Amino acid sequence: MNILIIGGAGFIGCNTADHYLKKGSSVTVFDNFSRKGTEQNLRWLQSNHPNVQVVRGDIRRDNTLLQQSVERADVVFHFAAQVAVTTSVINPREDFEINALGAFNVLESIRLSAGKPILVFASTNKVYGGMENVQTQEGDRRFSYVNLPYGCSEEQPLDFHSPYGCSKGAADQYVRDYARIYGLKTIVFRQSCIYGYRQFGVEDQGWVAHFTISAALGRPVTVYGNGKQVRDLLFTTDLVHAYDLAIQKIDVTAGQVYNIGGGPDKTLSLLELMEFLETSFGKKMNSSFSTWRPGDQPVFICDIRKAKAEFGWEPNVGVKEGIALLADWVKGNTKEFEAIYF
Repeated sequence: MNILIIGGAGFIGCNTADHYLKKGSSVTVFDNFSRKGTEQNLRWLQSNHPNVQVVRGDIRRDNTLLQQSVERADVVFHFAAQVAVTTSVINPREDFEINALGAFNVLESIRLSAGKPILVFASTNKVYGGMENVQTQEGDRRFSYVNLPYGCSEEQPLDFHSPYGCSKGAADQYVRDYARIYGLKTIVFRQSCIYGYRQFGVEDQGWVAHFTISAALGRPVTVYGNGKQVRDLLFTTDLVHAYDLAIQKIDVTAGQVYNIGGGPDKTLSLLELMEFLETSFGKKMNSSFSTWRPGDQPVFICDIRKAKAEFGWEPNVGVKEGIALLADWVKGNTKEFEAIYF
């Protein structure tokens, strides 16, 4: 296959590129390389796959480059995004232009293309907002749902909270509707907490990697809220496997939306992660607490039964196994992190 990965030098993008290059596909990485770590990810990709193709472009304005890239593709992955709620509050226009306008430009390029490639779009659990209508309970180390034993399903009402939620939510709905109105083969993945190799996490996004890197380097971390917030965690290999299966079943998955995460069996709170990392690195983390951030869900756990029923996917990597793998990778790459964070 000819694979186009928009945002292909990011964390999820470079892992997806690596996967398809190993399978013998032709892969083009389309990225503006504005995010820290993307140049390092590209060098890693090129060192392992000299045949990877690279287009330096911006989905907000480089429509000709984008159109040319789409014309050559059988499958398009759209991962390019502004990813932080806090950044969206500070600069909502830029957030809108990258997430909403950028996704619209990608859709238009596919609609106007000759081959109409499959589009896999990385959406977010933030489209569900704070989920204030869902009852939660507070325990000693974590929050939990009261009445959602399988987690949050795709039937949960959308409630865009924060400019980031609005921009990603608008893109989510555009991608879904272009399947209905124009017959495009689009798949929306509303992704929960994804973590794994090549993730240069920061305070605003990528919290599992951010805490792991901070533990390794002895950097201070701030916990917003009481640390009992719970997320379901999904290792990147499991996510890319979900992409693979969904594409193979495109006759079923086209036009569909899926909540994709670790599910109720693979969850962790911030406090539990910190305890695990302190044991793993053999030292206390330098942590402090601050007030809750707007729109932060006390719990988000995906109900992943639809994905299993419709294209046979379920995650395999356990939480402790995955974090141990991430921690080992961080330990072996501290110089790479120091170049970015210092």
